[in-house]
Amino acid sequence: MTDGRRRASAGVAYAAAAYLTWGTFPLYFRSLQGVPALEILSHRILWSVVFVAALVTALRRWPEVLPRLRSPGTVPRLAVSAAFISMNWLVYIWAVNSGRVLEASLGYFINPLVTVALGVVFLRDPFTRRQLLAVLLAAAGVGVLVFRAHVVPWVALALALTFGLYGLVRKRVRVDAMGGLLAEVLVLAPLALAWVAWLHRTGAAHFGTGARHTALLALSGAVTAVPLIWFALGVQRLRLSTVGLLQYLNPTVQFAIAVFLFGEHFTVGHAIAFGCIWVSLAIYTWDALRPGRAAPPVRDAEGARAGGTH
Repeated sequence: MTDGRRRASAGVAYAAAAYLTWGTFPLYFRSLQGVPALEILSHRILWSVVFVAALVTALRRWPEVLPRLRSPGTVPRLAVSAAFISMNWLVYIWAVNSGRVLEASLGYFINPLVTVALGVVFLRDPFTRRQLLAVLLAAAGVGVLVFRAHVVPWVALALALTFGLYGLVRKRVRVDAMGGLLAEVLVLAPLALAWVAWLHRTGAAHFGTGARHTALLALSGAVTAVPLIWFALGVQRLRLSTVGLLQYLNPTVQFAIAVFLFGEHFTVGHAIAFGCIWVSLAIYTWDALRPGRAAPPVRDAEGARAGGTH
């Protein structure tokens, strides 16, 4: 096997591991059912600070991370991205523990198309006719759900939009995945710490009241950071078009968990909506893979970060 093929194989393994892990997140968060979403989010932030800081220290990455974080405008932009990712995490955790994993998976299926639309609006990216057709088909799929259920799928739309905006902001920040995540959770840490302290003071905290909940909450930092590191290692070795294909592993696994393990009701409306969105993704992917449109290998993991994390 040549070095190039070995590198690509390793990239697929890392990226697939990241996306499959993100896909199984409903199992992790459902195991914390009974713990309010805001408490889970707060612990996820605080334990991420501990885990990522320890990892940066162990890998001796501080001389590399700190200068990038001191660059003008970096921390304010990361504060904005932190706001978007915390909203995304909160909605996702709430959705899982409210029996709405199917709708959450819908959000991550339409996320690539939302990202395309945001790129056109904010970055003036070129917009092909096939991409326009894909976005319109996805919009039609959402419209079917609204029409048949008389309810806007706000969980799916919130997840897709917050993650799309998060990727848009992070695209403008030249910092790697580990350093960026550390800065984001550090920005959020004071609020998270204040909330956890208030819960303990009022006797409403779940951390420390049982071995299971305590252990799962303490693991939330590693659960957050490890797949992100795998993702960064993967995209450094792969073409963006390959990353684009692999990202559908995440919502596909979530979809299967929702329907086959959690028994969420899959209606005719869902079938039509998901059908429209899957066709739109096929068009979008085919357009991205056409000769002359495939992206070069990713040199900076941050450039592909929008594929990423819950």
